[in-house]
Amino acid sequence: MNNRASSRRRNRIDQAFSRLKRVGESAFIPFITAGDPDIAVTKALVKELVSQGADIIELGLPFSDPLADGPTIQAASQRALRNNINITHLFELVSGLRSEGIDVPLVLMGYYNSILQYGLEKFAADAASIGFDGTIVPDLPLEESVEWVRASRRHNLSTIFLVAPTTPPERARRIAKASRGFIYYVSVTGITGARNDLPSELLSGIKTVKNLTSLPVAVGFGVSRPEQVAMLSAVADGIIVGSAIVRLVEENLIKDGGTYRPGRELINKIGDFVERLKAETRKKTRSVA
Repeated sequence: MNNRASSRRRNRIDQAFSRLKRVGESAFIPFITAGDPDIAVTKALVKELVSQGADIIELGLPFSDPLADGPTIQAASQRALRNNINITHLFELVSGLRSEGIDVPLVLMGYYNSILQYGLEKFAADAASIGFDGTIVPDLPLEESVEWVRASRRHNLSTIFLVAPTTPPERARRIAKASRGFIYYVSVTGITGARNDLPSELLSGIKTVKNLTSLPVAVGFGVSRPEQVAMLSAVADGIIVGSAIVRLVEENLIKDGGTYRPGRELINKIGDFVERLKAETRKKTRSVA
């Protein structure tokens, strides 16, 4: 691995946020579950997300007990696991995407047991070498993350930690210190899932965290509609949308002989939805009282 490649990996997320800041946009960060319903669909979706303006893409590693995820993403994990999707498949997918010129920052969202079983050092090394730029490990508390943070730093892999509305300011500062890439601000306490309404205190919560760190702050959990993206883009550096996209995947699957296959319109419908959401991040100049 040459120094130029190492530097490119290390800076891909940072470069995205720097570019967006210059043009007055927030990052749009879609999430999809790798292998739902199969790797070929995931690959096509990543390309479609890029073509519709996704700035960073979060890829979920299927897990049997995804504690932070609601029913929609849990079901996606189960569909992928029924196809025996594992870390090797995900790494091969990302390696293939990189070889085809996909240069968007990619973040792996996975649970700690998967990483631990693979081996912390080996996981960080392999994830970085095939083209991942960062990881989100929602069930790894800050106090138990030292070894993983060290391994990730050795391989220029950003460690993205979560901050909740209930996180005390001093703890949020410590989380920010361990983080690289961006802070993931959880809009609501609880699990993931599209919501019609977001908490009234959400904007002030984002501002509070932004005052504690120089890192970008991206908000996720529950964001599902263009008007929500528009509102949040006024203060957040990035907007993460997961369950609403994964739900569209589910709605456009056809059960065929006990297995799921994509309907004809799956890719286009998700692309149209993402295009509408991304358009709202370009309205960052609107003011919020």
